[in-house]
Amino acid sequence: MAQPFTIQITPLDDETKALAEKELRETPEVVKQAIEELRELLKNDQSIHFADDEDFLMIFLRPCKFYAKSAYELMKRIANFREKHKALLADLLPEGEKEAFTKHNVVNVLKDRDHKGRRVMIVNCGGSWDTSKVSSDNVFRMFYLIHEAAMLEPESQVRGVVVLMDFEGLGMKQVMALNPSFSMRLLTFIQDAMPLRLKEVHIVKQPFIFNMVWKIFKPFVKEKLHSRLFFHGNKMKESLHKHLAPSHLPKNYGGELPEIDYSGADWYPAIENHIDHIKKMNSCGLAKN
Repeated sequence: MAQPFTIQITPLDDETKALAEKELRETPEVVKQAIEELRELLKNDQSIHFADDEDFLMIFLRPCKFYAKSAYELMKRIANFREKHKALLADLLPEGEKEAFTKHNVVNVLKDRDHKGRRVMIVNCGGSWDTSKVSSDNVFRMFYLIHEAAMLEPESQVRGVVVLMDFEGLGMKQVMALNPSFSMRLLTFIQDAMPLRLKEVHIVKQPFIFNMVWKIFKPFVKEKLHSRLFFHGNKMKESLHKHLAPSHLPKNYGGELPEIDYSGADWYPAIENHIDHIKKMNSCGLAKN
């Protein structure tokens, strides 16, 4: 049994291997050819710099179903995104967001995977988010660090991830923080520059004022993400549980597991343990002239 607050970098089990073959075309022959092709594409493009060891390339090949050209295009989009937002992302390390992670419960990850083996990240966007202590830039950087940790997990690479956005107690302070520039940056990242399979986004406990937030986000949401967005309000049993089994959810969301008694503070050491990977990601991007 894996420890609850660890990044799980163990090889795929047989069930996940079978799923990878079915959904991602992942066979030894396809993997070998895709890695060779992707290395060649990177070698012939002097404008971007990425490490090319096999485990690292798998991070980008899995969400692209082992089509090397698609993985290469994803890497280019990541490089451009990192360049455009270098003021936020250059030399990003966990210690820079330690206080936001450990003292303010804005971003959390369920310690158990869901019934489909997917990681579930929780973003507390409502009243518990003190925007005077944790800015929207802090939230974005935490989100970015968590995704860098999750991309290390072979099981998460294959099975994908789920985001649960909890808007309980949403007020005007949070609405103001979820402004168009933050919304556009977050959605561009999710839709164009995130090497993870985002399977579902669930909006829960949103009050009426949430409509103001949705009006800001809606213009930037592409069709693929739109089809994976679900709005539940307080209807856990009738709505949320159709997607996430209550057997794998805490009581906070009408589930059968104990109430959440942990936070980003418990996850922080797990992310810090993989600082070499985060530094490696920091070294990727547009080539320095």
